[in-house]
Amino acid sequence: MNIVDLARFQFAMTTIFHFFFVPFSIGTAFVVAIMESMYVKTGNSQYKKMTKFWGNVFLLSFAVGVVTGIIQEFQFGMNWSDYSRFMGDIFGAPLAFEALLAFFIESTFIGLWMFTWNKVGKGLHLFFIWMVSFGTLASAFWILTANAFMQHPVGYSIKGGRAVMVNFGALITNPQLGFEYGHVIFGALLTGSTIFAGLAAFQLLKKRTISKESKQIYHKTMRLSFVLMFIFSILTIGLGDLQMQYLVKEQPMKFAATEAVMKTTGERAPWSVIAFVNPKTHEVKGNIDIPDMLSILSYHKTTGSVKGMEEINKEMEKKYGTRIAGHKMNYYVPVNTLFWSFRFMAGFGTLLALVSIVGLIMTRKGHETLYKHRWCLWVVAILTFAPFIMNTCGWMITEFGRQPWTVYGVFTTAQSVSPNVSVASLLTSNIVYFCLFTILAIIMIALVVRYLRKDPDDIENQEPKLVDPFAKGAF
Repeated sequence: MNIVDLARFQFAMTTIFHFFFVPFSIGTAFVVAIMESMYVKTGNSQYKKMTKFWGNVFLLSFAVGVVTGIIQEFQFGMNWSDYSRFMGDIFGAPLAFEALLAFFIESTFIGLWMFTWNKVGKGLHLFFIWMVSFGTLASAFWILTANAFMQHPVGYSIKGGRAVMVNFGALITNPQLGFEYGHVIFGALLTGSTIFAGLAAFQLLKKRTISKESKQIYHKTMRLSFVLMFIFSILTIGLGDLQMQYLVKEQPMKFAATEAVMKTTGERAPWSVIAFVNPKTHEVKGNIDIPDMLSILSYHKTTGSVKGMEEINKEMEKKYGTRIAGHKMNYYVPVNTLFWSFRFMAGFGTLLALVSIVGLIMTRKGHETLYKHRWCLWVVAILTFAPFIMNTCGWMITEFGRQPWTVYGVFTTAQSVSPNVSVASLLTSNIVYFCLFTILAIIMIALVVRYLRKDPDDIENQEPKLVDPFAKGAF
């Protein structure tokens, strides 16, 4: 492997691991805020216990997400210094907003929320958790503002070999940002809902005695989660559909790869359910096609040609050239990776929508059959891991589909790598990061498993009492 490949591998590794926790914390914060809202509205103590119990799971995900996020940003100075120099004027602004505004809101109100139970009014305490949720949503907005520019650069000019911002408004009204932010956020909220439904199912599957109240709390958790899963799965699928129609025009190579379209189709484009592409010969094998379906998915009508990767590559060679900054260009993206990533992402999204519908039917009042069948609980429990696969596949489509560019049509990946890094240093940092992430993953899983040995009743009954350290006899 060369320097570019090692740097890309490290970025992919850190991004994927960090993105395990981004939608996790965004989604769980939002669901916990809804739980506390229900407590404030109804006065039902079960919702308070539910909020406290699942709130601690959110806090664990947030803590690990902060650590992985620091490593993620640390990379820009290590492996991508030329990219940082080229993009610093534009990339720095949204990152500054994210760190100084959004993350400040998150961290401040998390502290207030954690330590003010029974010390402030219920309404004020509820405000704290909603501000935490708002902070996570705002943080995602600024990060995706930077990423949207990389996908569709706007509001800039090139001066002195660097990209310089000339229109901040264009940056935050980037059409790519609207589709990307909506799809990512609805996917994150779907993630939080699914995780709580799955963890509640795991709790009910435990071979031990569970108090009646804790069992009722798990039932309420699953019921609420199914409602939110249904809402956010539909919204995620809807925004994803709009985003793919946008990509047909803006990033045709990415779109063609997700559908394994190597040669331009006729007016009635078939959709391949499965397909395997030889990346050297560009030959498609083993495909099973549904007539006209790709035209329907792309244009919402039965006619409409889809441009193939071979034709798009020729157009890009003509537009950008076969060499950029001394590097030979290959505008093809990893078609098999994008094709199957798209199917896993869309497949799991559809599956979660169907499970939410069935779950709502099987948990309706008077017909709560889901809780009586262990195999049903196991299905819901196993689906805890589905959002992580779905989100990872979505991010792989976004980033792999942009290659060979870091800033689409403006700056290439080969141009972006730090000039002074070596293969040895990259191998060393890759090994160190991999070990660090493995340790963090083990710690995170161990902490969640250990925490889930308890029940909501246990958390409420073991609430620590704060002691004034200066009081007489405190020690």
